[in-house]
Amino acid sequence: MAKITLGGTETNTIGDLPAVGSAAPDFTLVSKDMQEKTLASYHGQKVILNIYPSIDTGVCAMSTKKFNQEASKLENTRIVCISKDLPFALKRYCDAEGIDNLDNLTNFRDGGNFGKNYGVEIFDGAFKGLNARAIVVVNEQGTVQYTELVPEIGQEPNYEKALAAIQ
Repeated sequence: MAKITLGGTETNTIGDLPAVGSAAPDFTLVSKDMQEKTLASYHGQKVILNIYPSIDTGVCAMSTKKFNQEASKLENTRIVCISKDLPFALKRYCDAEGIDNLDNLTNFRDGGNFGKNYGVEIFDGAFKGLNARAIVVVNEQGTVQYTELVPEIGQEPNYEKALAAIQ
């Protein structure tokens, strides 16, 4: 369990992020086009998992835009944004904002597995049931290289450290 805040109010996640050096847990999530994607879908590529509560919040939208800009500059790397939004909301947002350099996935129907396995499900407070804001960087072999659990949900992740971790 990790303590984070939402607007300064303490809240908690269900667990901890995967340890650096460990195998990243696999997942089965849904794309904005209703297709299932797994971590294994990205085998052989570096992956930045940009995890957040909802695309319909300012900071989540901002992080998606920032990573979308960076994605085209990266070699053999895929950025995957993950929220509990419905695929229709993800599609609407991506189409409206021209987000096409990364994957937006949702864990809305995985029975809580992603949130538990990655330790990001918020289990109390106003955002109970949503994902906390976090970054997990995975190398080509599926090993966790870097993690960040953002301490305040309304704060952006450290983009520079996440991008440096894939070098």
